[in-house]
Amino acid sequence: MNSHISAILLGVKDMERSKRFYTEGLGWKVQNDWGISVFFVPHGGSLVGFYGRDGLADMVGVTADGDGFSGLVFNYVVRSEKRVDEVMAEAKKASAKILKPAAKLQWGGYGGTFADPDGYIWSIGYSAEGKDQPYAE
Repeated sequence: MNSHISAILLGVKDMERSKRFYTEGLGWKVQNDWGISVFFVPHGGSLVGFYGRDGLADMVGVTADGDGFSGLVFNYVVRSEKRVDEVMAEAKKASAKILKPAAKLQWGGYGGTFADPDGYIWSIGYSAEGKDQPYAE
């Protein structure tokens, strides 16, 4: 696994309020607004986006309330399902806590999630739509 982050997803409670803050307040430009998630145009750095907090927690296999979920997930996009499996195996070997084993995802992709020793969550995913993006490994 290379040392970069493909996308930073911030779990937000109010999508529209957060979108207004970053677009109207800070001048960020929306790259994609999928309804359940919003991604901003990257300017030489990692892709940053929002996802509903409850939905994001469910997607990675934790609860949104209380201990265990900070509302932050590091996404790592790869170019094949095989690479998802390889990265998940690397994480397990490194003593990561597997939160959701790699599998077909509800939205059609393939991925799994793990937590590092400090509890930071990594979502490893493949999507045919994103496989040729410059941020995919």
